Amino acid sequence: MPVHVSQNIEEKQRLIRVAQGMEKADLVLKDATYLNVFTQAWEQGDVAISGGFIAGMGTYHGKTEISVKGKWLVPSFIDGHIHLESSLVSPAEFARAVVTHGTGAVVTDPHEMANVLGLDGIQYMLQASQGLPVDVWFMAPSCVPATGYDESGAILTARDITPYLDNPRVLGLAEMMNFPGVLGGDADVLAKIQAAQASGKRVDGHGPGLSGYALSAYVASGVTSDHECSTAEEAMEKIRLGQWIMIREGTAAQNLEALLPLLREPFARRCLFVTDDKHPEDLLKHGHLDFIVREAVRQGVDPVLALTCASYTAANFFGLTGHGAVAPGYAADLVLLGDLTEFPVVKVWKGGATVFDGQSVHLSAPPVDPALAEKVMHTFHIPPIIARSFTRSEPAGVLQMVPGQIITLDGGMASGVDLSQDLLKIAVLERHRGTGHIGVGYLKGYGLRRGAIATSIAHDSHNLIVVGANDEDMACAANRVVAMGGGIAIAEGGRITDELCLPLAGLMSLEPLETVNQALERLKARAASLGVSDKVDPFMTLSFMSLPVIPALRILTKGVFSVDKWDYVSH
Repeated sequence: MPVHVSQNIEEKQRLIRVAQGMEKADLVLKDATYLNVFTQAWEQGDVAISGGFIAGMGTYHGKTEISVKGKWLVPSFIDGHIHLESSLVSPAEFARAVVTHGTGAVVTDPHEMANVLGLDGIQYMLQASQGLPVDVWFMAPSCVPATGYDESGAILTARDITPYLDNPRVLGLAEMMNFPGVLGGDADVLAKIQAAQASGKRVDGHGPGLSGYALSAYVASGVTSDHECSTAEEAMEKIRLGQWIMIREGTAAQNLEALLPLLREPFARRCLFVTDDKHPEDLLKHGHLDFIVREAVRQGVDPVLALTCASYTAANFFGLTGHGAVAPGYAADLVLLGDLTEFPVVKVWKGGATVFDGQSVHLSAPPVDPALAEKVMHTFHIPPIIARSFTRSEPAGVLQMVPGQIITLDGGMASGVDLSQDLLKIAVLERHRGTGHIGVGYLKGYGLRRGAIATSIAHDSHNLIVVGANDEDMACAANRVVAMGGGIAIAEGGRITDELCLPLAGLMSLEPLETVNQALERLKARAASLGVSDKVDPFMTLSFMSLPVIPALRILTKGVFSVDKWDYVSH
């Protein structure tokens, strides 16, 4: 069911009077050059705003009038697919960061929090993102856990997530990563899709490389979008079958350049911009959706089309009626840009109210239920870790890294650490239920020469993952992460040499984005001093080594798992 902006009868009556010039508007943006997403053109006129909505464009007078002459007025940007947890900061802090880049709304899949805390994780994210200067819409997580081999903090069935589809802030079912389950006709997987369809809401896809009959089957099940296209040919096949394409340019994956051929008519009307994952350094140095617009234009895309993909097409796809355009009756969620080359954000309005004035953000953090807030801070249930925890008598599988990628190759088997061959020990410790399960394997290509690195960000089940040159430092780093209630720790010589505390479910910090980024940069420098390859993001890359939907080998809590064979190669 489409999501409409809300007005009562009296507000609508006043909006009609203002639109006819019978009454002064609350705010008039004078002499605007504004983007018309329907005609794909720049138009001129005053933009009148009443009660948070656009009344009309033309010649108007208002209680407050602001000249915007010489600048460009556009709808605020909408990120159609992101995991807020990837920013490593709270939802409020994320909003503070991205609103300065013109973002007015995001559609988030909270499956990171859900994998740790189940329905409580979703509820926390809903509460912690309410009433921010950026609208936070949700998709109900479809894959908690990602596969039946994961040990996550929760298992969410179709029965669990269906009630959330009635929430007006939930726009549909999040990325259906379990495409083998779809193709195999898994009843619970299909029940989730069916529930979203019955609610009249979208089903997001995650089908990297799917083609031919398999793709047809995936689309026929009800999956309406995809953000995993890495080639224009792949995207075109999906568009021909009716899917919408989310052009992703995030921290972990950048697909914009490969998908540039889509950014022309008639294909662009089926394309929206997304980031998927945005880490602190990326947000601070490059920005958010404004970065994608800037890069697209730099590579020859018409600014009008790029700005439309960053706003209206996302609203259109998700049924956000009354959002994403500068037009009568639409929410006055607007961005004023300084030019159409660098796209500097001069000012941002939400519902006609200034939320970013070019210098500061108008923000107040929403309240969260105290019991829920406390629960989010205590998510580790794990026995004490000692060096012998990582000892194995049998050979184990080797995850061979690929430079610049999060995929791995099957590196065969190994029986011990061999620094001369860049062969390290890697382990994942189950942290949700106190099972004591520890999967041990080997990692090749990471570059670490001494010490160990541990993190509680381990997609998607977010157990505790650690890599090291020796068992003692691995135990030291792992124990410190547990003691912090989550985070990243680096150990050398039996002591902690640096750390970052992430106490919100072991995924997010309570600190400002700038503080978190400073700590991350310091940690990266420390990791580099221990030998980690400059071709590897020491933490992001490590965090994906436990996600068993990316080939070829992954490390899970019970051993080394082959995605290709869909079975363990060692325990």
